[in-house]
Order: sequence, then structure tokens, then C-alpha cells
Amino acid sequence: MSLYEDYLKEIETRKGQGLHPKPIEDGALVEEIVAQIKDTGHKHRQESLKFFIYNTLPGTTSAAGVKAKFLKEIILGTSVVEEITPAFAFELLSHMKGGPSVEVLLDLALGDDPQIARDAAEVLKTQVFLYDADTDRLKAAYEAGNEVARDILESYAQAEFFTKLPDVDEEIKVVTYVAAEGDISTDLLSPGNQAHSRSDRELHGKCMISEAAQKEIEALKLQHPGKRVMLIAEKGTMGVGSSRMSGVNNVALWTGKQASPYVPFVNIAPVVAGTNGISPIFLTTVGVTGGIGIDLKNWVKKLDENGKPILNNDDSPVLEQKYSVETGTVLTINTKTKKLYNEAGDEELADVASALTPQKVEFMKAGGSYAIVFGKKLQSFAAETLGIDVPPVFAPNKEVSHEGQGLTAVEKIFNRNAVGVADGKVLHAGSDVRVKVNIVGSQDTTGLMTAQELEAMAATVIAPTVDGAYQSGCHTASVWDLKAQANIPKLMSFMNGFGLITGRDPKGVYHPMTDVIHKVLNDITVDDWAIIIGGDSHTRMSKGVAFGADSGTVALALATGEATMPIPESVKVTFKGTMKDYMDFRDVVHATQAQMLKQCGDNVFQGRVIEVHIGTLLADQAFTFTDWTAEMKAKASICISNDDTLIESLEIAKSRIQIMIDKGMDNANKVLQGLIDKADKRIAEIRSGEKPALKPDDSAKYFAEVVVDLDLIDEPMIADPDVNNEDVSKRYTHDTIRPVSFYRGEKKVDLGFVGSCMVHKGDMKIVAQMLKNLEKSGEKVEFKAPLVVAAPTYNIIDELKEEGDWSILQKYSGFEFDDSAPKNTARTEYENILYLERPGCNLCMGNQEKAAKGDTVLATSTRLFKGRVVEDSSEKKGESLLASTPVVVLSAILGRTPSLEEYKAAVEGIDLTKFAPPTQKPLDARSVHF
Repeated sequence: MSLYEDYLKEIETRKGQGLHPKPIEDGALVEEIVAQIKDTGHKHRQESLKFFIYNTLPGTTSAAGVKAKFLKEIILGTSVVEEITPAFAFELLSHMKGGPSVEVLLDLALGDDPQIARDAAEVLKTQVFLYDADTDRLKAAYEAGNEVARDILESYAQAEFFTKLPDVDEEIKVVTYVAAEGDISTDLLSPGNQAHSRSDRELHGKCMISEAAQKEIEALKLQHPGKRVMLIAEKGTMGVGSSRMSGVNNVALWTGKQASPYVPFVNIAPVVAGTNGISPIFLTTVGVTGGIGIDLKNWVKKLDENGKPILNNDDSPVLEQKYSVETGTVLTINTKTKKLYNEAGDEELADVASALTPQKVEFMKAGGSYAIVFGKKLQSFAAETLGIDVPPVFAPNKEVSHEGQGLTAVEKIFNRNAVGVADGKVLHAGSDVRVKVNIVGSQDTTGLMTAQELEAMAATVIAPTVDGAYQSGCHTASVWDLKAQANIPKLMSFMNGFGLITGRDPKGVYHPMTDVIHKVLNDITVDDWAIIIGGDSHTRMSKGVAFGADSGTVALALATGEATMPIPESVKVTFKGTMKDYMDFRDVVHATQAQMLKQCGDNVFQGRVIEVHIGTLLADQAFTFTDWTAEMKAKASICISNDDTLIESLEIAKSRIQIMIDKGMDNANKVLQGLIDKADKRIAEIRSGEKPALKPDDSAKYFAEVVVDLDLIDEPMIADPDVNNEDVSKRYTHDTIRPVSFYRGEKKVDLGFVGSCMVHKGDMKIVAQMLKNLEKSGEKVEFKAPLVVAAPTYNIIDELKEEGDWSILQKYSGFEFDDSAPKNTARTEYENILYLERPGCNLCMGNQEKAAKGDTVLATSTRLFKGRVVEDSSEKKGESLLASTPVVVLSAILGRTPSLEEYKAAVEGIDLTKFAPPTQKPLDARSVHF
């Protein structure tokens, strides 16, 4: 059977699902389609023409290569197709956005036919996705005296690819759609349990919010032709939790504009809004598509006669509505005045200048941020080649510099890694900066989209300036089902060929690794001055500064080695007092959130960098803090470590990278060995005093300073989704932090989960030690609730086996993973036993394994979003409460939350955490966690 016949069969299958034909990426299939187009009597010719014109993916896909080659034949006249004239062929090439299409256009522009050369040049002038091989050809032709090459370069120097685009409309009419009340997680827009379909945009679009919501959005579009639907988080923040490019893609699919008539299901320019604005990393993703993210401020704190907020019974401010945005309300966004008005445009409702900065308006005009990033590089290249200054076309980067003011840690890192900033210029928070990216991470449920983005921007190899990059397999580690079997090898093969270190070797040389991506990135980050970009909101490291990003920003970082963003403001977090020896550091993390809210009233962490002065805590446990900052809605977090502590953390990282090398994971460029060399260099700098561990200046300025009092942390803390709170906007946030005594030892626990990126080797040892404690006391170890344990990495399991802890876990387990025969279906029922699961994200991701509907889960993970770890049943809401490992283990054994006395008895003799504020005498950091 031919590929075309297979494609027709797939089309019939998709038709039954209510889907259109899947966009074509396979060049061999396009070759069959081209043959059928050339055969004027072929029965599938008309259909083949439509597939060729409207359904073939652009960029560097093999399909794009075949399409570009055939269009070249048509332009040169070696093939004649009545329906595709040479002029139309040029138009189709103009929508293919780089790679083979640019190669063809250069062939034609630098060819012998003057008219074809001029026509090709006019199309090339609109293209921005050119790489070194393309610009080298242009430069060589120009230097050889080619006038067409000169003409193209002069156009690029003037940035005509941007200036000739239509301006953004002065007035944008929107009709509101309230997607939910309270914070909207990106899981609502693109559920984690549908991660397998993210690269199939039309299919994935069916999972956004609900079928009913999709019908309501479609109805609004019919009722309000010419207006754009604005998706709203009422009384909350839009897009919390993760960047989720697939979430923005879904919103754009239902509410945005088609990017090209010749590329199906790729929409741009969504409009999203929230009472409390847009989550920072999600807002970056909106910019990738040239969309608009608006801070509505439509609910404000009610004030008393003294101007103080009026509080309700739970000490939260009472809110009053400033203006309504109920579904169906028509509003006007004025891009010139940068205000939000009513429908008539005569009543100002809100200042939306932050959504319409000059840079963001450029993204809107260009159809997304990529075009601007590549356009600026292309303009600089052209000006340099022509020997002229770069004409001032784009909005200048905002540069904020305060004379005499010191630098925070993040300001220091950004200044060190800045690209294109004048020598000696010192930039402070608020400045827009292009920065070099040192480490990049791609994870497996967004990786296929990153691969698509790389193909779309015509990238074929990782930027040489990137120190290291990793492709994980952790989000699909739980179940090796048909979806994973179809997607993951394909992803690993692409990324391995692109230049990343991959968790799975396409050639099968080393054992497949499903190690949690954040743990791997934390280990391969070997410089406290590094910038890390990763395709997950929990890209937070204990060294350097790391930013969670959408799949597109990850692709951009891989392709260019750069990222562009404002330098964020910082909040300084320090500690005082003494930590109780029966407390886990996870409790310090929870207490930080609770004490910050009490000290500041509002969440001052949101959208800012948390500069946490941990000092004496080694990388793994320090990572526990930085990882959690994603749930605090922070943009990033930086650990300030003492010199000795940082050196020890780097030595640990070196040993783990060496294990990766020993397993055969290094590539031809010896990236992993290069990281060990960089770690050695950094250690030498610290020891010699040449460059001590990163610290802020004493005169640095912070948005706020929070002091965490360790003396106040006298019992374990639990983050509670508060699923029955009368105020819907207070549910499923990470702001409800409660002491374990709140539950009076009575709250039933249906399942415990020790796993995700929030745990490390020490947590596994704690589980084993608690079981040994029960064994010694003579008690029979029985689980009254299932306990699922998933180590983050294989290295940890290997070490636990050497140290004897794994045998304890095996002794009490009723299930142990087997890599030679991984599960191929998700578990739907749990027994009251200990499950030793494969390393990876497991329940935290929620795309494969889940707790039973309606369960109360106590977990070490980070996700308490609705439906993530556990879904609602018809009788009861599912809830995922978050706590430290000892609390989770004890709760699974008891089948309920413990009392404080039960907890203290269970952890007696376990050295949970050695942590003291950096101003105090440093402790030996090697507690049970090492």
C-alpha cells in the first residue's frame, strides 16, 4: 500500500473523530503527491493539489524540502502546473519560513535569469529565518559584485521585512469570555493528561477547558463578528503553573487569527487577561505568538475610612468590583493611548501600558517574537556586511541604570551575560536585555513541539555558544504505552541529531534514562553565573538563574544560544533563628510562603526573582526551595551560597556528570566532559579568590525583603488546595499553608506519593529509615493507604542499593518497576502497599498515572491544581495536599494525617536537615540527604 493510501485511511479515521487531515511532514508522502499532481489524469490529482498547497508543513521538515524543490521547478519552467503559476509558487515559498525555501529562493535570486532573480529577491526581502549558511551565500555574492545580493542586503539593513508590514490596529474590539474564577492553571487550557497530543494542534485543541466552553466561544464569535474573544481569569491570574505553549496554541486556535492560509491550525495573536494579570512565564509564551496579555485590575481592595484594607474572617482583603468583565462584555483596547475602554471607547477602565510596550507591539506587528529576534540579527548582519551603522528601526531596548546603586544577584548575572550592551554600561532591573544562555533543557511532553518550532524556524543544529543541553524522558516515564512508543523515540532521535544529550539513545547504546529533567539540569549547571532556560515551569536551579519557558522559547535558545527579557526585580529572603531538629527543610519552604504573605499582605514574589540566602545548604536541598518558587508565582529564584558550600555542590555535580559519561551519554562534541572542565575552572576561581561565589552588592535595591523566622516553624506544614473554600478564587492556590495540627490527626488520606522533582536521595533514605524505625519498635509495618515512591534518578537508586536502603524498600514493597518490562497501561486501582515506581515525574505530571477519582492525596510533589494528580468523583472533590516526605510516609501508614506527637516519634533519630542562616556558624551540610 502506498503512503498516500495510508494517508487517506488516516484521514477517514480522523474524520470519525471530527478532525481534518493531519498536516503533512513526511517528504516521501509529498513526493507521491507531487507525482500525482504531475499526472494530469490521476484520480487523486485535485485532492493532491489541495494537500500540497494547504496541508504541507513548512520550515525544515522533509515535506518542506520536497515542496520547495517542486516550486523551484515550476518557477524555472521545468514543470508546468496550471493551478500553480510561477507567481503563486513564489507566494507559497514566501509562507514556508526558512530552511529549504530560503535555499531555493537564494538559488533563484543568485541565478542567471534576471527577472526570476528580481522576483526571488522581492520574496527574500520578506524572510527573516536565515542562518549562517544562507547569510554566507549572500555575503559572498555581494562581495563578488552581485547587484541582486546588494539589493537584498540593503533591504535587510533597513529592516523592510518589518517596516513594510501593516501597523497594529489603533483600536482592537474584544468580547470577554470568563474561563474560570480564581487563578487559571495552564492545565485548564492544555491538560497534562493530554500531553501526548500537543504536537497535533487540531486534536489537542479539543481538550481546552471543555467542549461546552468551546461551543460558547464559537457562539461569541458568531454574535460579534470582527471582534476578538478575550479569555479571562476572573479574580485571579491567568496561566499559573507553567509556560505551556500548547495552552497558548489552544487559546489561539479557538480565539486567534490564522498565521498563514497555507499552514493549517497554526494560529497567532490570542488575547488573554486576568484580574491579577498574567503569570510571567505564560506571558512570555503569549508574546511568542504576538498576542496580548492584560492586567485587568477589575477587582480592588475595599478600604476603610483610614485607607486600610477591610479584611474578611480569614484575614483576606475584601474585594469590590471596579468594572464588569462578565462573559459577552464588549471592550476596546486602544494601542495608541494604551488604555482599556468600554465598547463605545468613551470610558477608561484600566491602564494597559504594560501589555503594550513598544517591544510587545513589535511582536504583535511581526506576528510573534521570533520574527523580531531573527529580524534584528539579520539587520545587524546586513549593516555589518555593507559597512554601515545599523539604522534605528526597532524600538530601542529599555536601559535602566542607577548611578551608585549596587547590583542584586540576578542583575549581576544578566550584566555578565548581556549581548549587545555598550562596554561599561551597568543595567538594573527593568532593562530589556539580550543574554547568552548557558544551559537549555527540553522535556518530553513539550519536546515534540520544540522540535516543530525548530523546524519552523529552519534550525538544524544547536547554537555553538550553548554549554550544554538535555532532552528528558521523565514526563512519560510511568507508562510505556502506545503513545509514548510512537512519540518518544522520534523525539529523542531528532534532539540527539540536533546536538542535545538525550535521556534515550536513538542507537540503543546506553540504557534509557527517565531521570527527572530538573534534577539533571541542576547537576549539569556548573556555574553560579549561568543562565538556564528549560521547557517546564520548574526549571529552577540551585546554581545560576533558571527560567521556565514555553517550547518555542526553548527552541529559540537552542537555535540562537540567546534569550531576550527584562531584568526582573528581586525579593531578598533571609533567615533568622534556629531550625528544630525534627523539621524537614520542606517545612521551611512552606513557611516562607506563609510568613511572606503575613509580612507583606500581597504575594510580593509574583513575577520577581527570589534571592534566597541559603548559604550553608548543598545543591539538592537548596533545589527544594528554588523548585517550589514556581508555585510562589516567582519568575525565578537564585541561591546565594557560601564559597565552601558551592564548591562541595560543584564536586557533587561533577561526580554525577561523570556517571552520565560512564554510561555512554556524552556526544561527539564531548559536551558533558566540557561541563566537568568548566566546573573545575569555577572551583579553581573560588578557591583562589579570583572570583568568589556569587553574592549581591550591599547597596543593591530590592522590591521587598522577607525575613523567615525559623523559631516560628515548630511543626510540619501542609499546602492545602482548600477545595471547599466558599470563595472559588481561593481554591487550588499555593497560599493556604497550614500546620499539621490543624487537621487534629483526623484527615483521611487515601494515597501518599513521594516523588517528583521535589525529592532527592535523602527522601528515599528517610522512607527507608522510617520503616526501619517501625521495625525496631516491634510494630508490624502496614500501610492503611497506598504509598507510591518514585526516585528522581537512576543514580539515586544505584546509590541506595550500595548503601542498603533499597533492600529495605524492597522488603516492604508490593510492586517494583522492571525496566525490561515497563508498564504499558496506567494503574487505575491501588492496594494498600508500597509501590516502587520507575524514576520520573509519575503522579505529579498527571498525564499517565493518577490517583483514584475523589481521593485525598498527600504528596511531596508541587502540583495541587484541580484534576492534575487526582480528579473529582461524582461524590467528592479530589485534593492533592503537599507536605514533606516524613509526613507523607507516616500518613500512608496511618491512613490519616498524623498528630505532632506521632510525627516526632516517627522521625526520632533521623537527621532531617542541617541548616542554619548564613550569618550563623556554618553546619556540616551532609544530613541524611547525603
